[in-house]
Amino acid sequence: MFGLGTPELIVIFGIAFLVFGGKKLPEIGQGLGKAITSFKKGIQDVEETGKNVIEEKVPGIKEVNSIKEEMGKTKNII
Repeated sequence: MFGLGTPELIVIFGIAFLVFGGKKLPEIGQGLGKAITSFKKGIQDVEETGKNVIEEKVPGIKEVNSIKEEMGKTKNII
């Protein structure tokens, strides 16, 4: 994890505890978790929307994807 060992993490958490206090740390952690979840969900939505736009706008994409899937199936058979 970014080259940080256990002693470094303990020091970072200790400083965070001193700066924010024991009551505020769970709230900060909860907010950070929600932010990360929201960010991941947003990225997935953008990827899905991009795929849908490409499939709808570019002619022949559906056919290419179906051929790609069939080739993957035959590759597994061999």
